[in-house]
Order: sequence, then structure tokens, then C-alpha cells
Amino acid sequence: MTGSLPRCLIVAIALAACVASANGGDIPLDQRRSGYADLGRDTKAMQDDDTSNPATLWVLDGEALWNQKAGSANRACAECHGDATASMKGVAARYPAFDAVQKSPIDLEQRINLCRTERQNATPFAFESHELLALTAFIGRQSRGMPIVSTDEKLKPAIEAGRKLFMQRIGQIDMSCAQCHDDNWGKHLTSSLVPQGHPTGYPIYRLEWQNLGSLQRRLRNCMIGMRAEPFDYGAPEAVALEAYLMWRARGLPVETPAVRP
Repeated sequence: MTGSLPRCLIVAIALAACVASANGGDIPLDQRRSGYADLGRDTKAMQDDDTSNPATLWVLDGEALWNQKAGSANRACAECHGDATASMKGVAARYPAFDAVQKSPIDLEQRINLCRTERQNATPFAFESHELLALTAFIGRQSRGMPIVSTDEKLKPAIEAGRKLFMQRIGQIDMSCAQCHDDNWGKHLTSSLVPQGHPTGYPIYRLEWQNLGSLQRRLRNCMIGMRAEPFDYGAPEAVALEAYLMWRARGLPVETPAVRP
């Protein structure tokens, strides 16, 4: 989805934002819940069964890319990292991570592209391309069921920057992420239940998109829905917001690839 939220949903969000906060700030750790908990029976079944989960097609393509030689180095990911089920286990649970060479936080998609340019001498994948989503989903799949962790001290500035962005009112309807996902989670906007907004399963297959998409795509959707200018893919602000959201979801299990409405 690249468009904006329906007018009725925007109006409902704006009205909900005027309601007194139900939770008064950060969601207590013992009250955090994945959006999976609020899915209907059929959607849960689709996510739980790899033979029914549409994202499995991307995972399989990602596995093929993992073993495929690329670039002028004529090297495959597997040649450096070996068996992904072992070497990539837990990786997606700790990204974004601080990169010493870049001297900044990077997300998993950026890490993949750095490996392509620096190790394979290959052209980086475009953001939201089938190849980048497939390889990210394949790597993320290796961490499924593992708790999200965010303990790197070097990420603290990015997490704090992401927190400020999460709390900041933006767009023509003058709303923040927190007004929906901290203050009004569990309530309904028309027929839609407001989730806490934890990034437990990216890249996710959204039934609305009929496609797989990254966390940054979802963030851009929300910003467009609030009538705000979305961050460019890969922008430092987008990565900072990702870092905060992962910190906010710490302890919840990775679900990649998740399915959502």
C-alpha cells in the first residue's frame, strides 16, 4: 500500500487522539503484546503454517539468493557465513545495530547491501525490491521465536532520537505515533483494532498489500496517513525510529515472516 488511510479512519484517529490517555506513556513491559494476539483465527493459521503463509515464497527465494554467487567477487553469502540456520540465528533479533565502519546504526536491509557492495562487489538491491525483501525474510526466519534484544550501548543515541520521533506530532492532522500505539492501543477505530505497533515480524505479508513489505514501508504508510512527508528509505530518521521500536519491543519473540491484515 502506498496510499493514505481512508478519510473515516483519519477522522476516527483524530477523535481518539483527543481522548484522555489510557496508559499514560510507555506501555509497561508486562502489558506488551504482539499484533499477532489480536489476529483472527484464519490469519493466525496462515502465519503459523509455512505451507499457507504467502511470505514463504519470499523466504524460499531468499534461500536461493543466499547460495547464489554474485558480483565481480563471484561469491555467495553462504561462502562467508555458511549454514544460515546457525550463522544467522538471532541476527534479526538485534537489528538495527551499530556499524563501526559507517559510524552509525544500520538496519538489516542496509547490512545486506553493505555485504553486497563490500564483500561481493555487487550492485546493492533497491529498497522494497523482491530480492532485498526475500533475503531479509530468509535471514529473519532464522530468528523466529527468539526474543528481540536491544542492549548495545552505542544504539542509545539512536533509540532516544527514535523515541522523540515516536512522540512528535506530525502532519496535517497533527498526531504522533504514540497517540495511537501507546495511548489508545486496544481501542477500535471504526472496525480496526489499534495495535501496540511492535515490529516483531518484518518483513511482513500484509493482506492489504497482497505483498511482502519492510518496516520502513509500514512507517511511511503511517506518515502518509497522517498527511506528513515520509522519510526516505534508509534515512537516518527512519533507522532511528526502527531502533526505538525494536527497543520498545524487547523481549517479544521474532515472528518473521508475519502476516497482518
